[in-house]
Amino acid sequence: MLESRHLLTQVIFAFTILHSLDRTEVIKSNLHPVFAKVFSLDYYFEEVQKLRFEVYDIHGTHSIGTRDDDFLGGVECTLGQIVAQKRMVKPLLLKYGKYAGKSTITVHAEEISGNNGYVELSFRAKKLDDKDLFSKSDPFLEIYRINDDETEQLVHRTEVIKNNLNPVWEPFKVSLISLCSCDEDRKLKCLVWDYDSRGKHDFIGEFYATFREMQAISSGNKVSWDCVNPKYKQKKRNYKNSGVVILTDIKLHKVYSFLDYIMGGCQIHFTVAIDFTASNGDPRNSCSLHYINPYQPNEYLKALIAVGEICQDYDSDKRFSALGFGARIPPNYEVSHDFAINFNPEDDECEEIQGVVEAYQNCLPKIQLYGPTNVSPIINRIAKLAAGDGNIKDASRYHILLILTDGVVTDMADTREAIVRASYQPLSIIIVGVGNADFTDMQILDGDDGVLRSPKGEPVLRDIVQFVPFRDFKTASPAALAKCVLAEVPKQVVEYYSHKAISPFSSGEKRNHEKDC
Repeated sequence: MLESRHLLTQVIFAFTILHSLDRTEVIKSNLHPVFAKVFSLDYYFEEVQKLRFEVYDIHGTHSIGTRDDDFLGGVECTLGQIVAQKRMVKPLLLKYGKYAGKSTITVHAEEISGNNGYVELSFRAKKLDDKDLFSKSDPFLEIYRINDDETEQLVHRTEVIKNNLNPVWEPFKVSLISLCSCDEDRKLKCLVWDYDSRGKHDFIGEFYATFREMQAISSGNKVSWDCVNPKYKQKKRNYKNSGVVILTDIKLHKVYSFLDYIMGGCQIHFTVAIDFTASNGDPRNSCSLHYINPYQPNEYLKALIAVGEICQDYDSDKRFSALGFGARIPPNYEVSHDFAINFNPEDDECEEIQGVVEAYQNCLPKIQLYGPTNVSPIINRIAKLAAGDGNIKDASRYHILLILTDGVVTDMADTREAIVRASYQPLSIIIVGVGNADFTDMQILDGDDGVLRSPKGEPVLRDIVQFVPFRDFKTASPAALAKCVLAEVPKQVVEYYSHKAISPFSSGEKRNHEKDC
């Protein structure tokens, strides 16, 4: 949904993403147009999806941007920024960054994908027809979804209740997509059968329902349907039903998506940890992995910028922690495996990704590369920080730790233990191997080939580590690296909050939280 403020008369809104173009309807004679056109986009957390919005006062009826049309202003942003803010307001800009007066544009974001929730249903029946000669019926219930093309899809079949005309079936769970394709008014065909061990079940009756009807159930009230056999209804004048089926309970369970949490106010706090061990080579030497080439960023910077540029859209204060390990640091030049690269232990955060880049470049001449390659101290530090956030009991902050290293870690046992502990916290860990070392042993930290366990055999609660060698993306674009390492983060975020049974903020809760902060 889109709005513009302080514009001129006959206004149209043009929207550009990559090479495609779409436009709104024309709003005539309105200085505050609200456009009805909705743009549907596929959203990918792991990609920078750049957008441009342009507003025109049109004089023709054909394509926009002709000589007769007046360009009223435009704005560039990313889809991630819109999603993170949910309602983005930005000033419109003319050419060369000049403000278009007081004109602003407002973009609203909503998730329109299907609801992945599920429902728990409890059915019973009473006074069903008796189909057996020497005993009572053995009833079971089937529910079919009627599709748009009138085909029928079996959704659920209950267990058989033996020798009982008043059966109470066990509660069962089914997703709303399976039950009704998330359409509350979609018809459901429900059949009741008398079970036969040879497969020739006797038909007792049927009824039609909708999920909307089912939700009419309230405390102390039931929803019921006559179970009707159409043949009996045709032949018997006083026929009413072959029993009654009753919905005794319904429980709706919402399964939240990554967008639910982000649009509910969840902030992604990004931390980078950089390997300053001697195996990187002297930064003054052009062969060093830490060499600062004025014409091309080294692999550390490429990986940092690729991942950081995506994460920064989801952190409102745009301040990021930047840590180092494996170096001798001033003033005493003792080896540290957990230090702030801005040398401020009270505040290790830098302003935006550019601030992290500058802190990295400034610290290189001040430290002595040393070793060994121990990463468990930093993992434990960020996990402890994330655990403190967890005491809030809401979905306000999730952490991503990016570890950049040129070799296999030397404290593997401690690192495995640290990752197992960290898997219980709102934290994901990305490890990028820089350089040409043999990273085979690092693959065990990535749970893709099996469950990572601590040295004592305890498994991780969640798979939170993604490891990739940078050389696999050396000839690819930085976006390809970011896409690979960040693709699993949305799933990890949802898994954590689902395990904790924490729902996203509602709008009101989000505002209250922001006031408290």
